[in-house]
Amino acid sequence: MTDDTLPHSPAAERNRDPILAVLVGLLPERCRVLEIASGTGQHAQHFGSARPGWQWQPTDADALSLPGIAARCAAMPNVAAPVHLDVLQPWPAALATFDAAYCANMLHISPWATCAALMKGVAQRLVSGGVLAIYGPFIVDGELTAPSNAAFDASLSARNPQWGLRRLSSVVAEADAVGLSFEQRVAMPANNLMLVFRSCTA
Repeated sequence: MTDDTLPHSPAAERNRDPILAVLVGLLPERCRVLEIASGTGQHAQHFGSARPGWQWQPTDADALSLPGIAARCAAMPNVAAPVHLDVLQPWPAALATFDAAYCANMLHISPWATCAALMKGVAQRLVSGGVLAIYGPFIVDGELTAPSNAAFDASLSARNPQWGLRRLSSVVAEADAVGLSFEQRVAMPANNLMLVFRSCTA
């Protein structure tokens, strides 16, 4: 594959710099990061290029996405070969211990069960004090949902009844159940949020 034939996400291109700015504030210069649902690999490439001290492990549930991720990041020594990971299935033994985990735009386009599975799998692999950052659109109880997000939620549900924007309170509850403490939310462009959790296990 060449750069002009690799899968490309315009959204990933737009949001990569705002997300990177948040991650730089959260993570040390040198750390091991597990990315869940890497998609096209654009974030792995951009973040790995910007922070050579981050050892980045991309993964995706779609095995057909892995060659594109591998090709995009082939020249980057700090980005590992992508691993096939469906959070609802047993996690590969190769995914051992990480200082941080990052997941963007997965929860609203997958069954709700993936949220609990994501939290459980990450909690088992984060070092104590490790960070989980989740990016995407969410519904916040007691706050007005942006019209664009409401329309997006309706379109997702129409495409697949198991899809849709998730409530922040429900996501926090799943994290809390496995020892991941909700630390903060960061407002992002286009009515998205970055949710930050921290491992509080010994």
